[in-house]
Amino acid sequence: MEQNSATGNEKKEPVWQPEIDELNLRKSFAEQMGGPAGVERQHKSGKLTCRERIDNLFDPNSFREIGELNGKAEYDENGKLIKVSPSSMVIGKGLIDGKKVVVAAEDFTVKAGSSEQASPEKMIFAERLALDHLMPMVRLVDAVGGSIRLLEKNQSTKIPGYDGWNINLGLVPIVAVALGPCAGLGAMRVVASHFSVMVKDISQVFAAGPQVVAPGTHETVTKEDLGGVQIHTKESGMVDNRADSEQDAFEQVRRFLSYLPPNVYEAPKRQDTEDSPDRREEALASIIPKNRRLPYKSRKILELVFDKGSLFEIGKDHGSSQITMLGRINGYPVGILANDPMIMGGSMTHTASEKIIRFVDMCDTFHLPVVNFFDQPGVAVGRNAESHSTLRMAVRAGMAISQATVPWCTFFIRRAFGVAGAIYEPRSRATIRYAWPSAYWGSIPIEGGVEAAYKRDILSAPDPLARRNELVEYYKRFETPFRTAEKFLMENIIDPRDTREILCDWIEEAYAQMPRLVGVKTRTMRI
Repeated sequence: MEQNSATGNEKKEPVWQPEIDELNLRKSFAEQMGGPAGVERQHKSGKLTCRERIDNLFDPNSFREIGELNGKAEYDENGKLIKVSPSSMVIGKGLIDGKKVVVAAEDFTVKAGSSEQASPEKMIFAERLALDHLMPMVRLVDAVGGSIRLLEKNQSTKIPGYDGWNINLGLVPIVAVALGPCAGLGAMRVVASHFSVMVKDISQVFAAGPQVVAPGTHETVTKEDLGGVQIHTKESGMVDNRADSEQDAFEQVRRFLSYLPPNVYEAPKRQDTEDSPDRREEALASIIPKNRRLPYKSRKILELVFDKGSLFEIGKDHGSSQITMLGRINGYPVGILANDPMIMGGSMTHTASEKIIRFVDMCDTFHLPVVNFFDQPGVAVGRNAESHSTLRMAVRAGMAISQATVPWCTFFIRRAFGVAGAIYEPRSRATIRYAWPSAYWGSIPIEGGVEAAYKRDILSAPDPLARRNELVEYYKRFETPFRTAEKFLMENIIDPRDTREILCDWIEEAYAQMPRLVGVKTRTMRI
């Protein structure tokens, strides 16, 4: 028997060693997930396992699993453990860039990640843990939904639904990543989030998959045609961003969370930056063309103004006449709105309106000041626009903006016309407005207004086109922003090159207001 050299006593086995051995055995079953065959199928599908995903998402060695022993155990006739088939849900907490985050990840190697194979209490516990401890929540969703086989297992049906799947939207950031076919509850968990991502070629999101759709609607569709990346990041807008790979998706998650506070009781955190507050970009003085018919690149303006490398776009492929971004100015996180004149002239479409509502709600929930680079020609017109209730959606966008309580700064850089031209800030507060010399505005563009007001005059003129142009040039003299500034209807007209310096000064004032802004909003985010 081995002797302890320091005391002369025998080295004894720990009293609880048999139980510790069983603990380690049970952990080994959990780490095997669905077994070698299931792991191989996952990899052959071009997908990581849920545990590999967690390792890639979190800071090294920071993940601490909760409920690792959860599963279906098998025992011999003497009650000795034979094996454990683990739950299809892995939950826990860890660090993302040093910030404590809760995660819930489906294990597709176990019964295809079926939500019925997971313990519902486990998923709900993860959500409530994030809520009670005020930590951000990441959902790594890879689940096919419920299984008809559960009816035989339980010898009964159940009323649909789990309490707690959407309880955190007004308190902590929720991020969802679709990492496979997500149906039913899995799809709902993707949608009920502040930011969502799909990975091309491996992710689909739908209320029900092709096998359920076929007998119900007599449609024969593939998973990709029914709910692939093209459908939901471009056409429906139900998912915010696409990712080219799982690693790309995890990087987007990390970037999104870097702009937000861990919960609504804290302000967003400033990061150190080497970008000078007084950086002055000469290109801004010429970036808006004199010819009003020519577009320009809005994203280039944002790159020149905000901290270098700090822009993160959300929902680029949907509602594309409206740009929504997160960024930083002198290290402070902000939400950014801008119109894109390259897409439908930057007009307010029904999809752009929906995009604004969701983005402004998210910024307001988490106290991100908003900067709006405004060039709005008006609500989109035509039969297609009318059939999509575009005006109603635009009014809803205006209501979302008017309800926002965060600091707000608007730069009028070109047009502001009609109903949509009035939707640029919460109008009931002393928000800050600036205009570039290129800005012009009104109830209706002069060209269209002249056509309407002087129709008979123009048609009866010897040269109708010359008469029209004469009237347009006459009215344009009133359209300069300097005339508006004379009446204090526009407070500040600035050299575009001063925009960054002005914003760096404003953002200090904005964040000085944070102590009175933090906390729960009376109106939570609209999904």
